Amino acid sequence: MIVQIKKGYQGKKQLLNGIYILCMIAASLFMLYPLLWMASSSLKKNQLIFATATDLIPDNPTLQNYTRGWAGFAGLDFGLFFSNSLLIAGISSVGSMLSAAIGAFGFARLRFPGRKIWFVIMILTMMLPYQVMQISRFVLFKDLGWIGTYLPMTLPSFCGSAFNIFLVMQFIRGIPVDMDEAARMDGCSWYRIFFSIVMPLIIPAMVTVLILSFIGSWGDYISSMMYLNTPKMYTAAYALKMFSDNTGTDYGATFAMSTLSLMPIMVLFFFFQKQLIEGCSFDGLKG
Repeated sequence: MIVQIKKGYQGKKQLLNGIYILCMIAASLFMLYPLLWMASSSLKKNQLIFATATDLIPDNPTLQNYTRGWAGFAGLDFGLFFSNSLLIAGISSVGSMLSAAIGAFGFARLRFPGRKIWFVIMILTMMLPYQVMQISRFVLFKDLGWIGTYLPMTLPSFCGSAFNIFLVMQFIRGIPVDMDEAARMDGCSWYRIFFSIVMPLIIPAMVTVLILSFIGSWGDYISSMMYLNTPKMYTAAYALKMFSDNTGTDYGATFAMSTLSLMPIMVLFFFFQKQLIEGCSFDGLKG
């Protein structure tokens, strides 16, 4: 009797697991469908993109859209826009990672006057929508003479972000304070503790901040539109709009370059997915 109950329980468990897996596959396909449709459309001729919109597998795939899109416009190939995006996203992500690590260490480990008040103020900045600060930021950067340069899109990342600091701070809190105290007894300064003890242990959190910042900077269309006024300085996200003008829109080239624009994000996530998952778990030190 017990054996039959156990077998019945295992059968129900396997059935539920199978249903769960099927639901996850269906949800994944639902979320990936727009990307699959875009990649499929990039291999179709312009006149067939919407005529065969329901077909994910093109009948006669072609790379003409990629060739035409990569040629760019005004004598500027799309590779230039990719390199501009890589430069901006690379600097911004490194700046966000370093500033988050330093700020998080200060809030998590150092005791200074007004620490709690400054922490609350930092958290409150997370409640301000980015759109609310756009005009004031633009006026500030205009007065500084930064319009038409990459400074408004890179330098602010070195000043820290409330979300990134909070993310790394939660990770640092998982590291035993005894390690800091032992290092202080051995004569280590706070700088030595940060660089030699804490930083190696928070690499997953730092990589998480780097990836999230890279993704945000790579697809930042609004900042490019506001601060860049020279075609040779355009980013890939902003250059995509150049395929659309008064005469119409080159959907094939747009979809082709949009598909290529996803490659850096996918490569970054593929190589650092382990650190990304660990960084979001808020576990500083295990065992």
